Amino acid sequence: MLENQNVDANEIARSSPSYDSNLSGQYVFDLLARRRSASPLRLGEPGPGPDEIRKLLTVATRVPDHGMLEPWRIILVQGSAREKLSARLSAALLKTNPHQEAASSDLALRKIKTLLAAPLVVIVVSSVHPSVRILEWEQVLSAGAVCMNLIIAASALGYGSTWLTGWTAYDPAALRTLGVRTDEKVAGIIPIGTASEAQQERARPSLQKRVTMWSAT
Repeated sequence: MLENQNVDANEIARSSPSYDSNLSGQYVFDLLARRRSASPLRLGEPGPGPDEIRKLLTVATRVPDHGMLEPWRIILVQGSAREKLSARLSAALLKTNPHQEAASSDLALRKIKTLLAAPLVVIVVSSVHPSVRILEWEQVLSAGAVCMNLIIAASALGYGSTWLTGWTAYDPAALRTLGVRTDEKVAGIIPIGTASEAQQERARPSLQKRVTMWSAT
């Protein structure tokens, strides 16, 4: 699926039909300014093809990485594997919560199906290297940067996406089903597909409330 993986991001940009060497930074700024998470229920076909997936992952992994540790890995879920994974996660949930109320179980099962409904689901796993001098927090942040780069890259290719976690990202039984080791954590579960409708803008943070200027007192 991902033949010729060792491709430089600059080559990917130049190979894009819309590539323009004189493209101003305004395009990038506008892309970031209008990025909006899409409901996973609104992400359908078509999804990214093999070449687009290669582009997405190349950009996603081009992140700050103190010590060049690559403290993350990526799991892709596509096609019939989505239904199989959904079934296994659902079974794990029911087994680990046998006394949960029916309504709560139904809601949790629907969330699992929703999580895996998009044509492509990318699971970013934080894999910290504990024996090196780079602090764990810095390595975790690098995995978060992979998630952010991925959803921005998806937007640039015209796809919708969202950054999710939930039971599947934290429950030990779910993590075993995903193949996530006990010394790893899920940084994000990111469904990607074509949004069936435009996403409505939401209220954004107030800079006045969230930004301060340090000064000597």
